[in-house]
Amino acid sequence: MIEAAAIPETFFTVWHNLFQRGRLVAGETALIHGGASGIGTTAIQLAKTFGARVIVTASTAEKCARCVALGADVAINYTEEDFVARVKEATGGHGADVILDMVGGDYVARNYEAAAEDGRIVQIATQKGARVATDFRMLMVKRLTHTGSTLRVRPVAFKAELARAVHESVWPLLEARKVAPVIDRTFPLAGAADAHVCLESRDHFGKIVLTVP
Repeated sequence: MIEAAAIPETFFTVWHNLFQRGRLVAGETALIHGGASGIGTTAIQLAKTFGARVIVTASTAEKCARCVALGADVAINYTEEDFVARVKEATGGHGADVILDMVGGDYVARNYEAAAEDGRIVQIATQKGARVATDFRMLMVKRLTHTGSTLRVRPVAFKAELARAVHESVWPLLEARKVAPVIDRTFPLAGAADAHVCLESRDHFGKIVLTVP
């Protein structure tokens, strides 16, 4: 049940945004920001399983190493390296075909630089700010698509259809243990405040789950 609790939001979010909206296919390169998060660890596994090359960003050398152990081809410590330069280096100047971004802010312009021509950037959160001033010429020159989504406000019919798609394409992988939610630790429901402190400390890798007696 603990694993089951860690599946819906991460796997639904990744499937819809990376594969349905981002149209990631085998042979392409995906740049996943926040590779050590619950979304990031899920995205690494699914992107690799479906034949993509995966580049991630993370905040520490330890998290980068764990992302690589999970399947990422390249992990960039964004506190020490310029992810734009590293993505271009890792792809021979091609750039990332799909970028999954939960950061926003100044990452918007930097994602445009890191993206390949005809690249797709999918916004799922705005941790560094939702209001930005950016130069759209790069978007036009590279013919980029910048889209985004949130699941909570979508109607039940959409969520049901997404559940069907996840069941068809991802559930067999979960059953075969080819992919699985990465769970850092659990807290009892009464310790929800402590779980939030853990989240805010940003030292976790994967999901934090509340358990119910």
